[in-house]
Amino acid sequence: MQDTKKPRSGFASLAHVGEEGEFSIIDAIGGVRGVVESMLPGLVFVVVFVVVGDVRVTVAISAALAVVQVVARLIQRQSLAGALGGLVSVAICLVWAWTGNDARDYYLFGFITNAVYVVLLTVSLLARVPGLGLVIEFIRSVPTEHLGAWLREWRDDRPLRRAYTIITALWTAVFLLRLAVQVPLYVTNHVTALGTARLVMGIPFWALAIWVSYLIVATPMHRHAAARAAQG
Repeated sequence: MQDTKKPRSGFASLAHVGEEGEFSIIDAIGGVRGVVESMLPGLVFVVVFVVVGDVRVTVAISAALAVVQVVARLIQRQSLAGALGGLVSVAICLVWAWTGNDARDYYLFGFITNAVYVVLLTVSLLARVPGLGLVIEFIRSVPTEHLGAWLREWRDDRPLRRAYTIITALWTAVFLLRLAVQVPLYVTNHVTALGTARLVMGIPFWALAIWVSYLIVATPMHRHAAARAAQG
């Protein structure tokens, strides 16, 4: 029988490492199409703005592209939620650029989300409940009841919790680095450099960080899964 299992992307690609032992960096970043669709709006925005130098025209062309991407997904009968999810974030960026009549404002929403991630992950580290551990374990098994037991089940595994702590710190550093590089470019009005930095620190950084995360958590997750299976 042909395996029709849908490839897992993002942190879902890490959540089942201990059970299946399979990991694909291409699948983890959404496949070739996912990479293209993620990078294309930002690339088009930068290129069009450099060429025409008009914020309103740039926003209009970028908005048209975003709608075309959604329509293409719907025609192919892909998930409506997935199609609209990417459109919403792009729409927020475009609306802010349009209303402020400033190309730099296209990147403000990214600064806010990165800052929020930094705060949440830092708080989770201080609370000794690593945020990436929460995300991965939530994907593995949704705690519909007995939350305390669910937390203890993975937090009491010291090697696994240590791995989750390390990758949580890693992703916190990634978000901080994005802000450290890009905010000064925003403040000094270097729009082209800002757009380029956003592209370079987008999918490429995501791919590298998720690959390193896999290397860190794979062994403790395998051991944890084996121990859980042995216990019945």
